[in-house]
Amino acid sequence: MFVVTKNIADLKHKEGNTRLHSERQLREYIRSLEMFGQIRPLVIDENNVVLAGNGLLSALRKMGATTAACHIVTGLSEAEKKKLMLADNKIFQLGEDNDFAFEETLRELSGDIDIPGYGAEVLKNLATDLKAIDNLTSKENQTAEKKPRSQRKTKSSTEQVTCPHCGLTFTLE
Repeated sequence: MFVVTKNIADLKHKEGNTRLHSERQLREYIRSLEMFGQIRPLVIDENNVVLAGNGLLSALRKMGATTAACHIVTGLSEAEKKKLMLADNKIFQLGEDNDFAFEETLRELSGDIDIPGYGAEVLKNLATDLKAIDNLTSKENQTAEKKPRSQRKTKSSTEQVTCPHCGLTFTLE
């Protein structure tokens, strides 16, 4: 992929973009840009029309940026450009969150949970709950170790725990 730097003033939103970008989303884009910079290019056509990344472009403009990294796609018909825009918006939605990996990542961040796109209060409560679950599990394991082997939980034993704050259900093994 060849990425070029373009002046934001030269870039145009596609008329009839099917994705709407709320003020909250734009604020989170700006937080992300301030934290990490522009980590992926806008996708534009040969006429500087944005095919993918319209929300990102809006955030860049809102924060006063003057340039943006862009990947130029050429040779597409108008129908293909519209299909690319629809596909870009939809394919992301088809993914699913891996709750176990998410929980592990929060644990690894050790309370440093200022993450664009996530509500600070929700993450704080979730991190607190994970810590409580970890402490509970650790205490159960210590207690289990004092019991005869025949009375200990086996590794295949699982327990469902539901977070009282967010309703997320965890499987404890």
